[in-house]
Parts: sequence; C-alpha cells; structure tokens
Amino acid sequence: MVKGGFKKYCAEFIGTAVLVFMGCGAAVFLGVETSGGHLAVALAFGLSIVAMAYVIGSVSGCHINPAVSLGALLDKRINGKDFIGYVIAQVLGAIAGAAVLFAMSSIAGRDFTGGLGANAVANAGGIGGGILIEVILTFIFVLTILGVTADSSKGGVAGIVIGLTLTFVHIVGIPLTGTSVNPARSIGPALFAGGNALAELWVFIVGPLVGAALAACVYKLVMVVKNK
Repeated sequence: MVKGGFKKYCAEFIGTAVLVFMGCGAAVFLGVETSGGHLAVALAFGLSIVAMAYVIGSVSGCHINPAVSLGALLDKRINGKDFIGYVIAQVLGAIAGAAVLFAMSSIAGRDFTGGLGANAVANAGGIGGGILIEVILTFIFVLTILGVTADSSKGGVAGIVIGLTLTFVHIVGIPLTGTSVNPARSIGPALFAGGNALAELWVFIVGPLVGAALAACVYKLVMVVKNK
C-alpha cells in the first residue's frame, strides 16, 4: 500500500503533468492566433484543473502549482515538509508533461508557439510588466482558491470555481505573458524551449510566488476582520 505522504506527492506529479500537457498542448497544436485559439487554450487549462480537482482533490488537495502550495503553507493548511514534497512533485510532473508534449510535437512537426507554450515577457512590456501581470493574476487565482476551499460546504463546486478562475486569468494573461500563475507550468516547457524562455524563466517563478504570498496575507487580513 502506498503511504499517505508519497501518495499525495504522486497525485501532485500526475495532476501537474496533465495540466502542462493539456494546457500547453492546446497552445502548441491549436495556437492562440487561430480562430478561437485564445479561448480554447484558456479553457484547456481551466478544464484540466476541474478534471484533476475531482480526481486527486481528495488525495492531495489538487494544488498542482507551487504558488498555490505557498498560499496553503502561509495559511497553515500544509506543513513545511509537505510544501517541499509538493513543489518537487509539481516541478517533476511539469517536466514529464512537457517531455511528452515535446515528443508529440516533434513527431507531428507542429508547434504554433515555437517554444512548447513557454511564457515570455515581450508582449507585457518587458521584465517589469511581466512580473506585474503575473503578480496580479496569481493574486486573484490564489485568493479565490483560499476562499472557496476554506468552506467545506462549497467542496462540491470548488473545483469548478477554481477551474473557471484559471480560465479567466488566462483569457487576460495569454496575450501578455502567455499566462503562468504557476512556476512549475513555466519550468517544464522552458527547459525544452531553451533560449529566451529559459533566460526569462525567473520572472515566472518570482511573479507567481509573490502574488501567492500577497494573496495569503490579504486573505488572513480579511478573515481576521470577518471573525471580529
């Protein structure tokens, strides 16, 4: 029998691999400039979260994102050991998902993004703009997650709410940075794309983590006021 801790990490590995493969895969094979491509990619990311929430949510909470795990850590929903285990599993899962996608795109000879759906800052006005948009979008995403998962009565719809939130932050962010809000999602494709994707990767690690930390702080302040 698989032990509890390892089981959670396996769930995070699988969930993140699916998210990267399906979300980035939509961008790679459909493109965002084609008719409906932008919305299709946003939905691919959002629906991946919905699916995985109902598959692995009861096992690991379906973070599949180091930024979400950081928010959970700061809100004392997971401990430091699980945070480290989750992040390692998420990054490895993202790399695995990107590896499968890379193999498939190589065989098909098709990649509309030219970089396996890697994130970039060129359309966001550079490094500063890229960090700002990622902080804002991640803040919205993580704040929503902390709020909707705090109430057990909302458990049945939490996955849908989170998936829809990821969809709408992608709708806004895709034209600017390609939308990360997830360091693992950015690491996987960047390792295979190389070049600028790898050079700018730190933006999509720092931005989402800062956004998640801000979300956790604001959520605590809101809850303190509410409890008073």
